Amino acid sequence: MSNLFDATNYPTIEPTLALYGSPIVAGDTVPWKKIGYVSDYPSSAYSMAYKATLNGGGSTNFTVSGSDSSGEWVFSIAHGTSANFTVGIYQWNLYVTKTSSSERLRLESGEWEVVQNISTDTSADPQSHARKVLTAIEAVIEGRASVDQASYSIAWRSLSRMSIDELLLFRDRYRAEWLKEKRLERSKKGQGHNGIILTRFTN
Repeated sequence: MSNLFDATNYPTIEPTLALYGSPIVAGDTVPWKKIGYVSDYPSSAYSMAYKATLNGGGSTNFTVSGSDSSGEWVFSIAHGTSANFTVGIYQWNLYVTKTSSSERLRLESGEWEVVQNISTDTSADPQSHARKVLTAIEAVIEGRASVDQASYSIAWRSLSRMSIDELLLFRDRYRAEWLKEKRLERSKKGQGHNGIILTRFTN
């Protein structure tokens, strides 16, 4: 595996929603790079930064500024910075600013998610994000959701405003994600899918 502390090996996509496997884990360093922008927006004349705002969080936001490394715009959130992030889904915009005039353009937009780091946060809920969302979706489908569960948002929409077809679609997605987590957990413990302990013999 390549050294991910080396900017040349940074991932080439931003963090994502937990559903898609690459959220921001509070307390972890989070690096990535954007391919192809330096030729159009060299750091000698432009600056580039992400502006992220928490869904429903009012003024809860943060900025991730980029720098030129080996001919690409690179970004990194330090572990001490991410440790202070509020858990939740954020809307982000990637802006480029012309240094000479401060004119700014939006290049891209999207969503990413900050999740708890159960290895460093002793107060964190050990239940995984996928499991919690799945529980909330199932509760809404069955008409027994709490206020918090019903107000949970996916892709900018609260569960309470989704149609039954949308809820079923997200239920299946999050169930698959949760089952994948369980399989990975069993694998790390040396267990098969049926809970049988697997032993490896070496000469």
